Amino acid sequence: MTHRSRDDLGSITPLVVGFALIVAVLVAVVVDASAAYLRRQGLNSVADSAALAATDGLQGERVYTHGLDDLAEIDAAAAKAYVDDYLRSSGALGRYPGLSWTVTTSATSVLVRVEAPLDLPLQVPGIADDVMVRGSAAAVVVVSE
Repeated sequence: MTHRSRDDLGSITPLVVGFALIVAVLVAVVVDASAAYLRRQGLNSVADSAALAATDGLQGERVYTHGLDDLAEIDAAAAKAYVDDYLRSSGALGRYPGLSWTVTTSATSVLVRVEAPLDLPLQVPGIADDVMVRGSAAAVVVVSE
């Protein structure tokens, strides 16, 4: 029989516990990143729908009251009103508590930026609790013959 020296004896428990902690943190990071990604996709969809609602409303109103001529110019106040109305009537405020938005217009486009807080499913050390997720979308009015 061979005898082991005292240096070769030990416990693997600290190693297993250490790896388990690393795996737990990695799982939490993946879960939180997935939640943030899904929230961003949802906010992008809401922003896209709001931008389309603004341009559709403006095009319809302009066509029926004044005609388009050669250029369909976007009225900033009307675009903001259409976006506000869409976000309030679509239920987006209920799906995304704390939702805020801004509307930026040019002569032919509407840009909608939205943001909402996200409560992370798992708490990861070093990551703040107040995470804001943002989404944006633009719609362009094109006059073609």
